[in-house]
Amino acid sequence: MLTICLAMLETEADRQKFTRLYEAMEKKVYAVALRVLGNPDQAEDAAQHAWLRMIQRWEVVSALSWDRAGGYAVTAAKNAALDLMRLQSRTAPLPEDWDPPAPAGGGDGYQYLVSLVRQLPEGYRRVLELKLVEELTNREIAQRLRIRESTVSSRVMRGRAMLQKRLREEGICDA
Repeated sequence: MLTICLAMLETEADRQKFTRLYEAMEKKVYAVALRVLGNPDQAEDAAQHAWLRMIQRWEVVSALSWDRAGGYAVTAAKNAALDLMRLQSRTAPLPEDWDPPAPAGGGDGYQYLVSLVRQLPEGYRRVLELKLVEELTNREIAQRLRIRESTVSSRVMRGRAMLQKRLREEGICDA
């Protein structure tokens, strides 16, 4: 991670200053992320995001005193961990081995349709699964995914349109 960050800095003085900050705060940044997330792999991701954010705002960070730069690093770690937690709460994917129940007489056509739904972009796929498989209302989907109800409506329409387009392209559906 340090090598990637150093490659993003322009001057040798900035690289040296960042290296000192990184070496002094690396474990603390990780510990803060771990305390928020409770998962070592996720904490490592959040810590990396925090360091990248500090590089992106290096002009601000480098102008801070040593103590304030350390505080900035801790805050960046906490915010990166919270952002990751929020993102995960919005997308709760179904297990890979999840097999939706086929309707009576469903057969191969149903399995093909399920495979098409799984190929949709994540946002559309998740909304259509909740709408069509779990039969939730738009309001219930919006609450579960923490998005606006109008967003759910548009994703349902666009997701269905993507499915219809794919079925038309393959000559399975005329409309």
